[in-house]
Amino acid sequence: MHRPVARLLRPLVRLFVRSGITFPVIVDLLRELYVNVAEREFTLPGKEQTDSRVSLLTGIHRKEVRRLRGAGAPVAEVPTGLSRTSAILARWLAAPDYTDAEGNPLPLPRSSEAPGPSFDALVSSVTKDVRPRAVLDEWLDRRIVAIDAENRVSLLEAAFLPRGGDDQQLYYFGRNLHDHIAAAVSNVTAQAPAFLERAVHYDGLSEEVARRLEKRSRALAKTALQNANRDAYVASEREPGGNWRWSFGIYVFSEEVPDEAPGPDAPPTGGEEAP
Repeated sequence: MHRPVARLLRPLVRLFVRSGITFPVIVDLLRELYVNVAEREFTLPGKEQTDSRVSLLTGIHRKEVRRLRGAGAPVAEVPTGLSRTSAILARWLAAPDYTDAEGNPLPLPRSSEAPGPSFDALVSSVTKDVRPRAVLDEWLDRRIVAIDAENRVSLLEAAFLPRGGDDQQLYYFGRNLHDHIAAAVSNVTAQAPAFLERAVHYDGLSEEVARRLEKRSRALAKTALQNANRDAYVASEREPGGNWRWSFGIYVFSEEVPDEAPGPDAPPTGGEEAP
């Protein structure tokens, strides 16, 4: 496990160093997480989880285990603004009243005084706690929407791109990576793969080809995500709720690897793989 874990952690360590999160801080966090996971997820049926057992599982001294037990895992709370924004966007991208025949979000008149669906009606259908005008002003400032020549509110590509380093991006950084890693871990530890977790990859490409593939991948991903959101929205509107959650994610990555790249005459290599 050492080599794949080292490769997994390397980008995170790069982020930690860049963000000023020092090694002792990460050690303290890992110590707390080790105790929390062992305490909650490695219990024996019919037996109380003891400090000694947690210490044995984690390698952490019993005094530290006793101090840290019951502290609770870090809670990933959804920022209020993000929860509201996500709900409104999901409806705009999925509800038949707010999309065209091809499933694209319609430009919306600003006021409910106009016939048909409007931006005011969209916001009001999701939340009564914030005025539609306040949402519009916020979204205009964040460049999520724009006002077109016909005075309609149009959704921009930036709606799907939180600002770098803000609370919304950091929330999804933690959530998306957690779910991706959790799916992969489940597949590695299960008798048979439980989740879809696959990637298409090619090495030895030119920069032009890599960037062209990246652009094409973005278009494919956008279509897939919109279709998945539409299906999930319809299902959640029609069927009773429960305690389960579901995520469907896509990632695209490319980089130059001069130290490992094959010679210029070597053919590209690639394929589709899953752990």
